[in-house]
Amino acid sequence: MNILFAILVVAVLGGLFGFGLSYAEKKLAIKKDPRVLALEPIMPGANCGVCGYAGCNAYAAAVALGEAEIGLCSPGGPSLVAKMAEIMGKKVEASGDDRRKVAHVMCKGNTEFTVKDYNYEGLLDCNAASLLFGGDNNCKSGCLHLGSCIKVCPVGAISKDKDGYIIVDEKLCISCEKCVAICPTGVMKMIYEDSEYVIDCNSHEPGGKVRKQCTVGCIGCKICETKYPESGCKVDRFLAVFDQTLPHSQIEEAAQACPTKIIIKR
Repeated sequence: MNILFAILVVAVLGGLFGFGLSYAEKKLAIKKDPRVLALEPIMPGANCGVCGYAGCNAYAAAVALGEAEIGLCSPGGPSLVAKMAEIMGKKVEASGDDRRKVAHVMCKGNTEFTVKDYNYEGLLDCNAASLLFGGDNNCKSGCLHLGSCIKVCPVGAISKDKDGYIIVDEKLCISCEKCVAICPTGVMKMIYEDSEYVIDCNSHEPGGKVRKQCTVGCIGCKICETKYPESGCKVDRFLAVFDQTLPHSQIEEAAQACPTKIIIKR
């Protein structure tokens, strides 16, 4: 009998406390701005912080309060900008470039192709390694292969393959550019996802020096630019760059003619 009475008392008290908490929640609730409620569901949910805020919801709240500009979310892209502008009742001019960008390592060098200055045995971190004479590579513009970019990627889109190359899963990449920001040599760059070719080199050193540093680097020979004027390739400070917006009907021939084979079909 005593046990039943105790159970009944606990049940009644539980019900009263539950009712009290429910009433307090409704009575004391702070109503959210309806614009915040509208913005939160359309955010990508990456919480990568590239916008400068702690997460997607924090950015949405800042936009609603007028504390942040529309268009700071790289993962969301142009479609998110349009949706946010509609909710906020603002007119945002189109950038004229809706092509999606993804991260890419502009380097084919590894221990097989690149000359080493010394054997690095410190922390497995690119920024730590770069503090010692710019890293162990003789080429100071190449990939250090220690994976600082892997650590900062919020979606696990970056990994290292069996040969030691840093690779990016472009389907997973959300274009947050965290890997670009963390890379000490600048070898991680954003390229257009629909680009047919890419020139996998980041060195602006003269060709003679590149040949001594790496067997798969751009030597600035300009074969791609001069012999194949419609390759879409232009050489800037000894480094060829492929621009898909230029006529590039000869890019395949240029890739075949490249002496170091760094014009890569994607």
